[in-house]
Amino acid sequence: MAYIPPHKRHSKDAESPTPTPTPESLIPKFKRNVQLRASNTKADRSGRIIYSNYAISRWFAVGLDDGNGDTSSIHLKPVSVESIERKTGEKPAILMKSNLNKENNEVKGSPWSSIAENILPDLLSSFEKVRAETECKDLKDVKPGMVARFGKILFQGSPSMNLGSVSKSCITETILSKLKRTFYTSLPASYMGNIMAEVVSKIGVDFAEVKDVFQVKVYLPTKLYFLDHDSRLIDYLSDSTQPDSTISCKCRVKDDKKLRLYKAKLNPVRDMFIDISCLDMDLDLRLALSHKRILTSMTEDEMQSIKNLIDSAVLDPDVKGGLRWSFGKATSGDRYSVVGVWHTTSTAYQNSSIRLKVRYADRFDFKTTYGEDSKEVILKLKGIVSGLLEQDVATHAISDMLKDNLSLIWRHFLRCEPFRT
Repeated sequence: MAYIPPHKRHSKDAESPTPTPTPESLIPKFKRNVQLRASNTKADRSGRIIYSNYAISRWFAVGLDDGNGDTSSIHLKPVSVESIERKTGEKPAILMKSNLNKENNEVKGSPWSSIAENILPDLLSSFEKVRAETECKDLKDVKPGMVARFGKILFQGSPSMNLGSVSKSCITETILSKLKRTFYTSLPASYMGNIMAEVVSKIGVDFAEVKDVFQVKVYLPTKLYFLDHDSRLIDYLSDSTQPDSTISCKCRVKDDKKLRLYKAKLNPVRDMFIDISCLDMDLDLRLALSHKRILTSMTEDEMQSIKNLIDSAVLDPDVKGGLRWSFGKATSGDRYSVVGVWHTTSTAYQNSSIRLKVRYADRFDFKTTYGEDSKEVILKLKGIVSGLLEQDVATHAISDMLKDNLSLIWRHFLRCEPFRT
């Protein structure tokens, strides 16, 4: 797919030579007020990830020393990831075990039990804080969710630790925790194929639906709307009057190839995310608890501003994200501006306790002027959330469900061909 930078994303009949506002000027900084939670709710610089003011973030490794304190088989291996290299100018690294036996798929012991015991206190604590706040504010429409993501933890240098200074002889959790980490979720095509052809039948989930989705994320003062997954598009918009509110809008593609906004909802707010380096497996694991809230109303002016942006979008398979705007049309008045685009297709499977989504995403970020295709697998842990929502559920019951889910993940989702070279 040909890459077209933002300044060239316009049609030949552009009405004005006025340049689209610089993306950097449209993106909020890390701190933000989203009016969903306490005023010190935080988000990352892209505006796409929002953290509660009590969010828990942790990393730990499983299989780092095989229980004997010897880490001589562990090393950091540089890998090529273009999106990271564009930002930092250097390759990130993944944590590897040199004596890993890839021919033997037998799981040793029950690592999922120790992981469950490790994270259970954080899960219970985070969920109770969400419950307490929603009950206190009478927010009946808050929906918590928990997911497992699969990929690789990428280690990068930080102000306190240069990546090149980490020698093989000093790889410990203490040293590694000083490095910057990114959880990279794009997976090989062979892994995606194996999930759909083999794993689906083994874990007892049934086909649910296929979706071709254009999502649109919109920056709005204090109100956001969630959209159902359908033919949708994600546009990231920023509101210059309140640079602390980023939302997602989703649109269907009409017969005339135009977009129609049909629903909107808040970006999820992260309450807990725990990254786990799984040294005896091929992939790493992220467990995340978040919540989202549907808000009630938007003013006519707000809706019209968003519709103006959506109406002016042009479907174009030759640009990253699948959308472009005529020159000067990527803003609505002096408030809302498009800052990113997604196009996703997904296949979902489910049973009473889990929902599996195999997703292909085509994204373009106006801030970084970078587009990327991504293949992702997401496992929604519905049963655990349902258990947590019960007022009198016993802690051991949640622990058992967590262990069962982690056992399933360990046996079926963490094997993969070599990640990257």
